Amino acid sequence: MTRERIGHEFGFELRVCRWAERNWPPDSDPSPVIVARQLGTRSRRWDTVVLEVDPEGLARRERFGRERLDSNLLHVVRNAPAEWEYYREALPHPGYPWRYVREAIHVASDRGILDTRKRGNRIEIRRRYEYPEWLSGIIAIENKPDLDASAARALSNQLERDVALGLADEVWVATRATGDRVEPALLEDIPVEVGILVFSRGEASVRWHPRRLAPDEPGTRITERPTGGDHDRSAARFEYVPPEEKGAKRLAIAERAYERGWRSYVDTMRPDCRHFEGRIDSDALVPHCVAKGREQTAAECSGSCPDFSPEPPAWRTKGWPIEGGPGKGIERVLERRRERARSGATPVSRR
Repeated sequence: MTRERIGHEFGFELRVCRWAERNWPPDSDPSPVIVARQLGTRSRRWDTVVLEVDPEGLARRERFGRERLDSNLLHVVRNAPAEWEYYREALPHPGYPWRYVREAIHVASDRGILDTRKRGNRIEIRRRYEYPEWLSGIIAIENKPDLDASAARALSNQLERDVALGLADEVWVATRATGDRVEPALLEDIPVEVGILVFSRGEASVRWHPRRLAPDEPGTRITERPTGGDHDRSAARFEYVPPEEKGAKRLAIAERAYERGWRSYVDTMRPDCRHFEGRIDSDALVPHCVAKGREQTAAECSGSCPDFSPEPPAWRTKGWPIEGGPGKGIERVLERRRERARSGATPVSRR
């Protein structure tokens, strides 16, 4: 993975995702994982998310379909009784109006993951499947290919918040090798609890091992902190986050990762452009723009791009050269790989 071949963080991110899919955990035999990108909470989004999963539990999770279960659906399916019962008596109070619970019940019924019936004016529910314990751990990775001093200072504040909250089991920074005797990432002000991965030519080495955090214990959410300076004597403000709240957020993140995977980038790009190509690099299928002569970012590849040129209709009809045209072919390849990772989550053999 060289500087000349990757000119932006998006391309680096895709390679980190593919490496993690094949090699996690580092310095050990690969274990079943699901990898996604750009996920987190309303106030925090991680570049790469690695889900450590239980294979048997993941197989049982498939019964609930490919779509994610949001927090409302999780509240229903995880607490649904084994026998018919009025939903308000069967489910714990959600902490928000019951009308949202009723909406979630109807959605779950339509998706075939919950049994429902009406007795008079009362909606009764019954569990169709028991929701499994399929998530073993969440690994958060921040991707900073060029981690200079200013980038490290900007990142350090957020990493301290990640460590204090303890929503993930581990927090890492992935950066690009510089060739220096001591990598700059080791010299910057990064919290000692955060691991450091250094990438070179598609492979990564661990330069600093992270401390395992405690998502099952209360966390600390830093809401405000001093801005700095010699005369700033203001106190930091924080609040405690109970383990139950952290557990619900972790499961919601895992469900979104299960649905999307890291290959979902093609959903927001334009593979139907005649200049769009998928090229293999570092064992990852990454987008390449023929018109620009380089890899494009997700933001660049849109209908407003001045180089955008739709595929001719003949490319998308009569099965030429592959059914649906080259763009649809790339989408199918990525979807097959995403589905294979989601349904099996088995580590790909090293080649």
